[in-house]
Order: sequence, then C-alpha cells, then structure tokens
Amino acid sequence: MGMCGYLAEPGKFLVVLGLKLLLLVPAGVPARSGDSALKDNITVRQGDSAVLKCSVDSKVSRVAWLNRTTILFAGTEKWSLDPRVILMENTAITEYSIQIQNVNIHDEGPYVCSILTNKKPKSTKVHLIVQVPAKITNISKDVTVNEGSSVNLMCQAVGRPEASVTWRHQSPRGGHKFVTEGEHLELISITKEQSGIYECIASNDISSSDIRRVQVTVNYPPFISKARSTGTPVGQRGVLQCEASAVPRADFEWYKEDRRLLNGINGLKIETQGKQSLLIFFNVSEEDYGNYTCVAMNTMGITNASIILYGPGAMHDVNGAPMFRRCSLCLLLTVALSHLLKF
Repeated sequence: MGMCGYLAEPGKFLVVLGLKLLLLVPAGVPARSGDSALKDNITVRQGDSAVLKCSVDSKVSRVAWLNRTTILFAGTEKWSLDPRVILMENTAITEYSIQIQNVNIHDEGPYVCSILTNKKPKSTKVHLIVQVPAKITNISKDVTVNEGSSVNLMCQAVGRPEASVTWRHQSPRGGHKFVTEGEHLELISITKEQSGIYECIASNDISSSDIRRVQVTVNYPPFISKARSTGTPVGQRGVLQCEASAVPRADFEWYKEDRRLLNGINGLKIETQGKQSLLIFFNVSEEDYGNYTCVAMNTMGITNASIILYGPGAMHDVNGAPMFRRCSLCLLLTVALSHLLKF
C-alpha cells in the first residue's frame, strides 16, 4: 500500500510506522547517548539545495533518515511525499545521504540518520539552518505634504539573520545622504530641501540588499530666484525674464504699475514654460520703458518681483542684479481675489 493509503487509514499507518521503527531498533537493545554523534550545523541559503550526509559501513543492516518524528527514507524506500527530498546516488558505498532541493524556512530543524549495525543502533544528528536574504515586506506609500508639516515613514523587512534597515535621502539635486537606521523615519517640520526620494535599504549580508523607494513631495510657496532688469534700445526686441521655484508649479502674471498685461495685446507676448516666464516686446517704444511686476502664485502663497525695462543711458543697477520690491497692497489684493476661485 502506498503512502496515500496510509494517510487514508491513520491507525494502520501508525502500526506500520511502529513496525518500521522496530526494524531499526530491535527490542531489548536501548539506544544509548554514547551511540549518538552531534555533527556541525549545516547552513543553507533559502532556495539552494542542502545535502545531509551520513557515513555507513558494510556491517550496517538497516538505515533511515528522519525529520523530527517523520521518516523521510527507510533504506532506499521513500516515505516522504515531498518531491524535493531525494536519496542521492552515492558513489561511495560508505555514504547514505539525502538532498533537500529548493530549501525553505520550514525545512529548518533537526535531522537524524538512524543506523542499525550488529544489532546495535546509533544515530547521526544534523541541524539544518536556513538563511533568508533580507526582503522588504511593507513600506510607506509616496506622500505629499506642505512645508512645515511632519512626515513619518515606515519600512519593515524580514530575513535570517535579522535584517537591518537604513534610510538614505536622495535630494532633487541628485545627492545621497545617510539619514538614520531603523524601521521608522520621522521628519519634523519638513523643509523643501528635504523633499525627494527616500531609499529604504534592508540587508543581512546573505545576498544583495533589498532597496525600495518612497517619494516625498513638499509643497511650498513660490520663491523668485531670477528677475533681472534689462536695457533695450527703441525699435529692438526686448525680453524681461522671471523665474520662480515652487511646488506646485507657480502660475505667472505680469503687470505694469497696477495694470495686468495680457498676451498678444499691444505688441506683447507672455511665454511661460516650467518655472520661467518671459515678457517679450517685439518692437520696444519709449512708452514701454518703466517698471514691471512679475507675480508668481500657487496654492501655498504669492510673491512678486519688480523688473525695469530701460533705454540706453538710463539709471539702473550696474551689477544687473534683480530689483525686488513688495507689491502694493492693492495689487496683491487684486491678484489674490482674481484667483480665489481658481484655487
């Protein structure tokens, strides 16, 4: 009867199992501790194969491999239903070894090679240790927060030996910086410089580190980084440039005094791409000279810069540095109210 038949009749299976064990350890011959030899642990990485070796001699009458209380092989007869467990075709007649293929964590534990020689039982004990490469099992999702808020990131990993977790920050400028060790990373009063990708690195030296990433986006109000006054002769093409960093990306408006300028009106073109906005004069006239205001805004706030278009010989900043001024209260209120419904 095959193994399936024994499983169907558990009482009968136990009787047969008892008979098999009696063949290995005859009645009246107790197994003594001095007959057992404890071998070194066998360490195998998950997914690899483990070979459990047992030395025998010509006087051996019966042999078997057991895992805890389960018989894997009795002689050449396979008792285990696990297809991964095979009896090796040994080239040496003094070896009775088995192989466990594609080892997993459930295979870890004690194994016994039981030998009967001259009616004297003895055993060889082997403890199988399964190492598991570090693997990240749970990590925070990408997050978007406003500047000044707090962020808590979490990264959980498993492995044998226990996996260590390290956080590393990859800033928008491309630099990498170590942050901290441990599953949890807390960023208090976050700044825009702390936005970017946070890498969770799990490792235990068994194989390559497991790395996963969390994108942290920090919303912040516009900051005008470039607004340079320009000198252009009458009749020439003139360009005023305004550049603002912001998340979400800033919207731009242009004003002369308190009058908003519209694209395509009076020979003007407003060209905005990314974080840069250009006010283009196709044919500069005397009336075009003066002070212009670039306004940058997003859901987080509003800011502005004053830029002068001047003619040859006019007084201006000799260094060409941006000339900022606080927009008048009237203009700020006008812009804010006009965009209240938009945001």
